[in-house]
Order: sequence, then C-alpha cells, then structure tokens
Amino acid sequence: MSDELTQGTVFVQATLKVLGGKWKILILWHLKDNVRRFSALKRLMPEITEKMLIQQLRELEKDGIVSRNVHSEVPPKVEYAFTAYGLSLKPVLQVLCNWGENHLQSSSLQDDQAESPLP
Repeated sequence: MSDELTQGTVFVQATLKVLGGKWKILILWHLKDNVRRFSALKRLMPEITEKMLIQQLRELEKDGIVSRNVHSEVPPKVEYAFTAYGLSLKPVLQVLCNWGENHLQSSSLQDDQAESPLP
C-alpha cells in the first residue's frame, strides 16, 4: 500500500473518530448558524434521547469542536456553539448537505425510471 493511501486512511479514520456516529453531524448542522440551548437541540432532533444528546455534545466538546456555556441564572441556561476550531467544519457540512440533496434527486430519478413501464 502506498504511503499516500495509508496516510489518507489515517486522516479519514481520525475524522470519523470525531464525527462518526448517527447524531454528531446532525447536531453540528443545527449549530452551524446559531448558538443553541440543549432544549432547542432536543426539539430539533426528537428521535435522540437526552442521554445520547448529552453524550454526543460532551464528545464534541472534548474534541474541541463545540463549546458549552453555562449561564448562572435560575433556571440554569446552557448554550452550545461552535468553537473557532469547530467553525472549520462549516464548509464540510455544506458539502455533505449538497451531496445529500444530489443523491436524493438522483435516487428519485432512478426510482421514477425503474417504475416506468418500458415502451
């Protein structure tokens, strides 16, 4: 295996270690343009459990992607936002969104063609 291929594999694995899983990309998508409270993130992703959301946010915080800001007020207010380092992922998120849109359009066209009877 070439050094370039091996090195590329290492880089992809490092990326997946930080961003992999079912929820992290979606969490980051919801944070990309706004600071959000925990409750707002939970409302945007009703399928995720509170425990899983907390776990994923903690991992993103540990990796330096997301910051957690606790305001000392009653009731407590906790907000999540991208760190300066995390902001470097915004173009990646947009590329993923664009790819997904193209994929769905392509899949839809293929489904339409498969369902059409032959002349």
